[in-house]
Amino acid sequence: MLKLLYAAVFCLLFAMPAIAQESEEAPPYSEQPVLDKPLMERYILDEMKSLRQDQQDLERRLTLAFTDRELAVADKSLNYANVTVTYFFYLIAGAASLIALVGWQSLKEIKVNTKKMAEQQLKEITDQYEKKFQMLERDLKRKTRIIAQNNKEIEIINEVHNLWLRAQSSQTAEQQMEVYDEILKLRPGDLEALTHKADAAMEIREFHWALSICNRVLEVDSTNANALYQRACAYACLGAEDQAVSDLERAIQGSAFLRELAKEENDFETLHGHERFEQLITHHNE
Repeated sequence: MLKLLYAAVFCLLFAMPAIAQESEEAPPYSEQPVLDKPLMERYILDEMKSLRQDQQDLERRLTLAFTDRELAVADKSLNYANVTVTYFFYLIAGAASLIALVGWQSLKEIKVNTKKMAEQQLKEITDQYEKKFQMLERDLKRKTRIIAQNNKEIEIINEVHNLWLRAQSSQTAEQQMEVYDEILKLRPGDLEALTHKADAAMEIREFHWALSICNRVLEVDSTNANALYQRACAYACLGAEDQAVSDLERAIQGSAFLRELAKEENDFETLHGHERFEQLITHHNE
């Protein structure tokens, strides 16, 4: 027992200097760092725990909000799809009802009717274009015919012009009549050629022939002054003086220059002294 007491005293003696030294070296509590204070450390740990719990609560609330939002979107999508499908079926039902009303009882009838309509439309279009092509063809033929006629007429005009030049250069009345006959072959009934032919007939003293030609002209143009003048010459040569003066009067009414020509006309020698003839050729001078 005494040994234990001695040992305790001995330890206390040795420990007292160390305790005194430690008490001298340790700073006051107020001057110690914040983290070295036991109460402050406990406060910080509690705050960190509370902050961690708040963060966990926030994560749970956000997760719930996102989940609710996704569920709402999915619900709206399903509702829209349901409405769309419903309207689509309504549309199909309406179309089927319409098809039933217009008499198309099956897809086969629809196909047949569609084919008929297409064929009818194609036929109408084909007929329209065929009519247009026929009109174009007729118009082209007509224009081609007109061009050919014009070319032929130009050739005839050139040939007739050359024949008139030949007639002017002919030396005898017989040659002139041959040329006039060629003109009449190209242009049957040409009044100018007939009148000149009558004049040539008068030159070869074929009075009846000239009279016949003049009558032919006057049947077409009763006021043709040249034909009336030639017939007046023929009547005068045949002794029909009154008829000659009547034709001459009508000829002068149609062409006044024939009055001067009548004064010098040899075929009117038998009419000199005829009262009406003298008045007719002298009327202008008076």
